[in-house]
Amino acid sequence: MTKHVAVLLGGLSAEREVSLRTGAACADALEGEGYRVTRIDVGRDIAQTLAALKPDVAFNALHGRFGEDGIVQGILEMMRIPYTHSGVLASALAMQKDRAKAVMAAAGVPVPHGVTVHRLEAAQKHVLEPPYVVKPVNEGSSVGVIIVREERSHPPQELSRPDWPLGDMMLVEKYVAGRELTCAVMGDRALGVIDIQPAAGVFYDYEAKYAKGGSIHVLPAKISPNIYQLVQQLALTAHQSLGCRGVSRADFRYDDRPDGTGELVCLEVNTQPGMTETSLVPELAAHAGMTFGGLVRWMVEDASCDR
Repeated sequence: MTKHVAVLLGGLSAEREVSLRTGAACADALEGEGYRVTRIDVGRDIAQTLAALKPDVAFNALHGRFGEDGIVQGILEMMRIPYTHSGVLASALAMQKDRAKAVMAAAGVPVPHGVTVHRLEAAQKHVLEPPYVVKPVNEGSSVGVIIVREERSHPPQELSRPDWPLGDMMLVEKYVAGRELTCAVMGDRALGVIDIQPAAGVFYDYEAKYAKGGSIHVLPAKISPNIYQLVQQLALTAHQSLGCRGVSRADFRYDDRPDGTGELVCLEVNTQPGMTETSLVPELAAHAGMTFGGLVRWMVEDASCDR
């Protein structure tokens, strides 16, 4: 019997537009693989929608809050609908960047020094010596990320806006110069390592991530074999330490500049990485010999409850 897959997309977060693209690409690929597919733009009535639809599997193509943070996963657990990606605890933990860093560090994964403060405190004074990075503790896709450079005399004033939409608590981290590396994990296997080079600037921001031509992906990354293997090992350790399942992607900074520190740190683990035409995980899967259709098929067949 043909499996009926509900592709959950859109949603309520700041990453809604990216999720619509991820969901559309995955739904098209799943139809190409022979599944019966229903696309669901997720709202607060998602439980009623799923109860009426009764799918065999939920393909979670949501990004950000309410979709990647354990909330939808909890609904799917209650309804006993098998779903893709990580479970309730791992999703919630990975989304809370400061808590995730503590768990990863305890497992031996190096992370950048940082502190968690209220946004108004970060707007009033430099809580770390510049250069540093300020980011919401529970958003993804570089949403709300601010880089405070050495020459900047004042802290980021935009954090004091009364209409600031991304929560009050901010993670402030030491800025690590050098390369932006990423590595995906699929099940219990680390895939390749990509060196991400923004096409127009020095930061892999939201636009660089999702605009065509916004970044150059060097795969395999041109780094020494021992560092390449270390990134793969750390990505797998981070995935396992957070309790992730299915597919995840870990992002790193590596300072291999001639006068650099040699520092390699893990910034975060994405439990539901993007699956758009410019996304990294499909590219890493292709490098490992897997088509996009094969990748989404693997994810559906891997789906379960109690993740």
